[in-house]
Amino acid sequence: MSSAAATLSEIVRAAGSHVPRLLGLVEQRLKTLAAGHGPVLAAHAGDTIAAGGKRMRPLLVLLAAGPQAAREPELIAAAASVELIHSATLVHDDVLDGAHLRRGVPTIWAQGGRALAVATGDLLFSRAFSELTAAGSLPAVRSLSRATSALAEGELLQRQDAWNAAVPIERYLLRCELKTARLFEAACELGAQVARLTDAQIAELGSFGRAIGLAFQLLDDVIDVAGPASLTGKQRGADLLDGTVTLPLILARERDAQLAALDLRTITTPEQAEELCARIERTDALAEARARALRVVAEAKCRLDALPLEAGQRQALKLVGDSVADRTA
Repeated sequence: MSSAAATLSEIVRAAGSHVPRLLGLVEQRLKTLAAGHGPVLAAHAGDTIAAGGKRMRPLLVLLAAGPQAAREPELIAAAASVELIHSATLVHDDVLDGAHLRRGVPTIWAQGGRALAVATGDLLFSRAFSELTAAGSLPAVRSLSRATSALAEGELLQRQDAWNAAVPIERYLLRCELKTARLFEAACELGAQVARLTDAQIAELGSFGRAIGLAFQLLDDVIDVAGPASLTGKQRGADLLDGTVTLPLILARERDAQLAALDLRTITTPEQAEELCARIERTDALAEARARALRVVAEAKCRLDALPLEAGQRQALKLVGDSVADRTA
């Protein structure tokens, strides 16, 4: 068993026996929702959901709600909606990036072209909001709408920053917050809303989710430079080939004069990207970027101590932070 799998088992044990059951119900609901719009779109939407990874965002919804949260249908709808939004963004990102693989599997864009991929992503977005609306939770719709708007804004910023190796760290962190952290924040808010916590408690749990999401993206960008394709499911340095400047390169440019003068447009082949990744790694930029992410996780975990959570719930949320910190793919 991998360390990531062991951590997930620890999260479930700490949270209580209700979590595996609820995750199973979320999984069933995702399959049902994906199958609702004709066989072609349904097949591709279903494949996207089936390849959805660790389900961290739905898990955060359930953990933020806690073991005593009633209104189970509303909770399932919230958890499923967050994952549908996440899946939709992956499909659209693959279109924008021209990505052939996602987790080692051919993308919808690679298999069926741009039109099919865009339609599949749009379907997943629409099903997410339809699900929340049917559950009758206006605050949840607002939270997820804010997160979705942030995703679009973050994508626009990333396109504006493409190939610009001189992007400031502050601009990069804003992109990470918009594109990734806000959806983690929404996941925690939705769970807390179902549990009918106070506005202050909802905001505090949302802040925890936002911090965990930021650390997740920081480490994702480290993995893009450091991780072999056998673990990550994509070419090492794929972001660099796409012109996406991330923290490892920003930090490495401060340490290496040749990298500071680099025109990222000259990196056009997987071999050149591999060589650039190795050069970045030699500057110790990866270690510093990882250390920044770990500090964010540590601070987020400390924030939980002031909240009136059950002991197992608090421990499970902290373990989510640990699982983010320990990820290698």
